[in-house]
Amino acid sequence: MSRSLQNRRLWTSSLHYALGAFFWMCAASLAAHAQVAPIGEKSMGDPAHDQLPDVLQRATIHQHLNQQLPLSADFRDETGRLLPLGSYLDQRPAILALVYYRCPMLCSEELNGLVGALEMLDLTPGKDFNVIVASIDPSEGPALAASEKALYLKRYGKPETANGWHFLTGDAASITALAQAVGFGYVRVPGPDGKMTQFAHTSAIMVITPEGKVAQYYLGVEYPPKEMRMALIDASHGKIGTPTELILTYCYRYDPRTGKRSLIVVRIVQLGCLITVLTLGGYMLVMFRRDAIQGGTHGTANAANKANG
Repeated sequence: MSRSLQNRRLWTSSLHYALGAFFWMCAASLAAHAQVAPIGEKSMGDPAHDQLPDVLQRATIHQHLNQQLPLSADFRDETGRLLPLGSYLDQRPAILALVYYRCPMLCSEELNGLVGALEMLDLTPGKDFNVIVASIDPSEGPALAASEKALYLKRYGKPETANGWHFLTGDAASITALAQAVGFGYVRVPGPDGKMTQFAHTSAIMVITPEGKVAQYYLGVEYPPKEMRMALIDASHGKIGTPTELILTYCYRYDPRTGKRSLIVVRIVQLGCLITVLTLGGYMLVMFRRDAIQGGTHGTANAANKANG
């Protein structure tokens, strides 16, 4: 048997083992993901066997379509100006997101998903609609809001639309009034240091009419651009949409039942999948190059033997 053929068989056998390892590690990752509510468990299935922790039952979304926002509630924008919420609508429809700027997980994914969807729209912030991002953490202020606005406006890539983006902070009363109006539940929870500095909450954005009524909900962290476009156009005419299927993604790192942060476990397993893929790719590259070199060497030797013969 030729050395090249042996190498190919060895490579094939190793490939099978690597693929098997990759399959089982990814399966473990999915299993862990399904068991850990903190990083995106969906509220589906038999309630008797799929009960969410108490904290997540309070950190949910109730779709209050056609509900009037508290337009007189005061919020500071990223420049520090204190204005009533209605001023940020400016007689346009708006996309509203409730987040907190120091969120370690889901909020950045939500805002990145929003920016990604907006990049595919032929509508312009500040002209056709406004973007309103409001913090649920009363301890956050305009300086932090300004840095977040700069970050996501840069990712959007159209600095001339800055007047259509409003990153707001407010006191507890204003935040509570807004969250209750749109049905956005959240619960303060301990962070890694044990201090109550984080929040359990879901991910959702809302489309708001120019009059300040809730017209549509989009849940999760990825949003359909075509549907968002139609919702904004409908909202500009005061049209209210229909309820969205309630599949929730949760931002919740700390598990009070175990005192552990299960997200870290799942991330380690997912990292193992990535390492397996990279290792497999590197091994394939080395084996292909080795076979190519050996094939060239054997071809040269055979040619030389024929010439000598």
